[in-house]
Amino acid sequence: MGAPLLAAGEIAPNENLFVDGIPPLPASLAEAVSRYTEFRTATLTSWHPSRREILILTRFADTNQVHRVQMPGGARSQLTFYPDRVQAASYPPRPRGNYFVFSKDTGGNEFSQNYRYDLDTGRVTLLTDGRSRNSPGVWSTAGDRVAYTSTRRNGKDTDLYIEDPREPRSDRKLTDLEGGGWQPLDWSPDDRRLLALEEISINESYLWLFDAASGERTLLTPRGLPEKIAYGDARFSGDGRGLYLTSDRGSEFLQLQYLDLNTRRYRSLSAAIPWDVESFELSQDGRHLAFVTNEAGISRLHLLDTATGRTRAVPKLPVGLIANLDWRANNQELAFNLSTARSPADVYSWNIATDRIERWTTSELGGLNPASLAEPQLVNWPSFDKRTISGFLYRPPAKFTGRRPVIINIHGGPESQYRPGFLGRNNYLIDELGVAIVFPNVRGSSGYGKTFVQLDNGFKREDSVKDIGALLDWIATQPDLDPERVMVTGGSYGGYMTLAVATRYNDRIRCSLDVVGISNFVSFLERTESYRRDLRRVEYGDERDPKMREFLLAISPANNAARITRPLFVVQGKNDPRVPLKESEQMVETVKQGGSPVWYLMATDEGHGFAKKKNADFQFYSTVAFIQRYLLNQ
Repeated sequence: MGAPLLAAGEIAPNENLFVDGIPPLPASLAEAVSRYTEFRTATLTSWHPSRREILILTRFADTNQVHRVQMPGGARSQLTFYPDRVQAASYPPRPRGNYFVFSKDTGGNEFSQNYRYDLDTGRVTLLTDGRSRNSPGVWSTAGDRVAYTSTRRNGKDTDLYIEDPREPRSDRKLTDLEGGGWQPLDWSPDDRRLLALEEISINESYLWLFDAASGERTLLTPRGLPEKIAYGDARFSGDGRGLYLTSDRGSEFLQLQYLDLNTRRYRSLSAAIPWDVESFELSQDGRHLAFVTNEAGISRLHLLDTATGRTRAVPKLPVGLIANLDWRANNQELAFNLSTARSPADVYSWNIATDRIERWTTSELGGLNPASLAEPQLVNWPSFDKRTISGFLYRPPAKFTGRRPVIINIHGGPESQYRPGFLGRNNYLIDELGVAIVFPNVRGSSGYGKTFVQLDNGFKREDSVKDIGALLDWIATQPDLDPERVMVTGGSYGGYMTLAVATRYNDRIRCSLDVVGISNFVSFLERTESYRRDLRRVEYGDERDPKMREFLLAISPANNAARITRPLFVVQGKNDPRVPLKESEQMVETVKQGGSPVWYLMATDEGHGFAKKKNADFQFYSTVAFIQRYLLNQ
């Protein structure tokens, strides 16, 4: 989709975009970057229960929608057509597959609703209340029911519901739950029990069993132990006598383990791997378990024989990120997503009987030559306390000589991790503007053990900002990087980090770009949606405690904005339920009062980041113009 143009040859923001301080953008800019904005991705969502075909999410127009692919390399047939993106879709595992259930929100508000799509007629039926926040849910073993969570009772707690999607009137609340961190994980083989996760924080969670008829619950993982334990995922074994799960019990990392439900004894299945097991999937017959490890940001696929406990060799795959494991009902084919620095996410399948790998989708790159795209280098630097911090550096091609300007791009979360996948639009900054980009994984990032992820909690919040100060020191030691031309950017928590760096290290950067970032921790915690507030208090601190409130106010960028004298660009979605609009508005207003250049872009039809292509394109045009003016002085 091309950008709308003004009569004078300028790019016009569409009717849903509010711009302030952004100068007119020439039409030539849209033309220059166009190839870098036309890539697609394909996200695997579900195998058909009886036919060898899949559902994926991909974009042909403005947003990701559900498509059907009926063979490897087959056409992508679009089934849903909405202005807002579809976020999940799945077939029931057992019946003949004449319908699927999908989930979407409105305007990025994250209050997702579930729908049934009937393949014979194309008819769509709303399955939830149309107002509350609902999870996509998990299918029963028989495929006749879905268990999901909803906030409809009070807007805060995520209660557990069960519904037969073929009959929406069957929808019933199984039980009231307290807190916003609940999610159903699996049904027992006989469908009499439900397994659910209660998340308190990234370092503390609990597994529960629920009677699927009465809602009676049993805590599987006791509270009050000296060691806080995190559980990532869990599934019933094929015979229902135990659980396969990931847990950091007795380890720095999430290990694959088996829990015997009778004896409550654990057996480690991945103790020899000193990295997180980030995902796994059990075949329907319970004989094979595929799992993915996160090894310094790179995904490694493994296959376990559940009878022998042995792993077997896996065909060599390109170095990248593997996600969305899904077994076909024949128990021989495993489908998954794979993305690399030179390829956006696409769908592949592996037949474990023949070892054949097949590619189901080939997403377009907008005419770019994938061989020319930059590949990442893992880099390390010492921080203020001698702790080693790492990140991934993308260098521009050799045609750009001399010390290169640098963009520091900080991930959100904060309990997340930058992983070296496809860079999308950012490839333009490297290939055409000659900018180096470094993606740091500061303390508090996941993937490096549970001790590391807690190093920025509470009163240690600014230690992660100091990690960026140490990165600035490291940049100055690199002969090909220019410490005099550095920009910092990030989204969500990365937006907070951007603003914090802009206040603490104002004289060491040229400019900063904050996307949906936290500017005041107290106002953020008081205004973020109630279903997620307690989870965030565990990470950032409880603003209701006087000492913590004083600290949070002291470090909040909005209260230190007078230190910012370098140009600032702020991007925000009006419907953001995580970091409310007020966070950006107050930052923009405060920095404006100091006289510094401020660009502001707000979308009325977006939430926590821009999901619609036309909005994301205009954001990128503005970003390029900001970089050209303030980082490159063009």
